[in-house]
Amino acid sequence: MTATRTPPRLALALTVVSLTAALTLTPARADDGPSVPPGTEPSATAPVEVDPNDPDLKLPEGATLAEAKVLDIKQVVEDQSGDERREDTNADVKFALQAEVLFGKDSAKLNGEARARISAIAAEIKNQNATRIRVFGFTDDLGSYAHGRTLSRQRANAVQDVLDQELKDSGITYEVRGYSEDYPIASNATEAGRKKNRRVEVSFPRGES
Repeated sequence: MTATRTPPRLALALTVVSLTAALTLTPARADDGPSVPPGTEPSATAPVEVDPNDPDLKLPEGATLAEAKVLDIKQVVEDQSGDERREDTNADVKFALQAEVLFGKDSAKLNGEARARISAIAAEIKNQNATRIRVFGFTDDLGSYAHGRTLSRQRANAVQDVLDQELKDSGITYEVRGYSEDYPIASNATEAGRKKNRRVEVSFPRGES
């Protein structure tokens, strides 16, 4: 891991289509039965080749098509350095912060820059009137799985502590978990990929009232 610095920010936007993630939330600290992080649910397999002239594909007489389904739209914005990433869907907001901008190497102690970044997330939580917040920690695959599980949980707890101090709202429910090397978002074969995988994600529903 390397020392942190404040990077110049250049927002890169990408719009993709994804299915809305279902939320299963439990209160407070991390526990030993991790749920699946949003966005990692199994997706449909690649479509097979279809013959458009196949008579079996025609609707039987009197049949109608099912009601149209609206898919969720996901917008991803990442700063140029990749230190911070935001994903917006119709249902959720998710922030991913690389561990290097929050913690020292192999540490769960927040550095001086961390509070400002977490405070900005807290401001968005207030803006969305969210009352259910997930804070998930992740590591790369270096070291033992057990150590990564402990470290990722401690880091998630540290971020949740700051959010709780900033929000000061007893009505908010937190789900805090540590996943170790599970659910990587990049290859662990390179340091650049491992850096992306060492992260803390904060996610919450949009526009709750």
